[in-house]
Amino acid sequence: MKYKRILLKLSGESLMGEKQYGIDNERVKQYAEDIKAVHDKGLEIAIVIGGGNIFRGLSAEKSGMDRAQADYMGMLATVINSMALQDALEKVGIKTRLLTAIKMEQICEPFIRRRAVRHLEKGRVVIFGAGTGNPYFTTDSAAALRAIEIKADVVLKGTRVDGIYTADPEKDPLATKYEEISFREVYDKGLNVMDMTAFTLCEENQVPIIVFDMNKHGNFMKIASGEPIGTLVK
Repeated sequence: MKYKRILLKLSGESLMGEKQYGIDNERVKQYAEDIKAVHDKGLEIAIVIGGGNIFRGLSAEKSGMDRAQADYMGMLATVINSMALQDALEKVGIKTRLLTAIKMEQICEPFIRRRAVRHLEKGRVVIFGAGTGNPYFTTDSAAALRAIEIKADVVLKGTRVDGIYTADPEKDPLATKYEEISFREVYDKGLNVMDMTAFTLCEENQVPIIVFDMNKHGNFMKIASGEPIGTLVK
């Protein structure tokens, strides 16, 4: 396997499957099976999930809600998604630990960096919930921050598209895909990979990012094995 420790970032929308909102249990089950296949190869896996399928702070702000309040509500949405994925992973036989940036002792552990690393070393899948614990930061930023803290080899961003394109492939049929691109080129071309805070964190700490289609069964294993799936940003 190409990597030893990876940070998998999943969007909240990816958990919806074909639904308009909420959680599609079949999609979560597929993710759990894909993660188990990679985990069984001995890789250490940490996961960050967004909450956009349940609540999105930016959207609520536009309708008049206080931004900080809306962002805290979004953090709670990520915990709901994290619990759903934790349940699915444990049903396929993987020991998991959910660590959150906001204390919720009845359902999860508080995030402590050394504890998170120890869980990974013991072969547990670690899920990081509640973003960074601070408003005005996205779950992309949380993924980049946690990846750096646990010294992950790579950030794998699972999306609905199979990489980074010159334009939105769902809107522009002439959009072409990048197989590999530098951080500087992403800046210069104004491509939307992650929010700028997350992206800069990864660049400054030399953590590569791979954007790929997580919805295609087997893609996660191919990337972990080193196959050129998706788009590599380095």
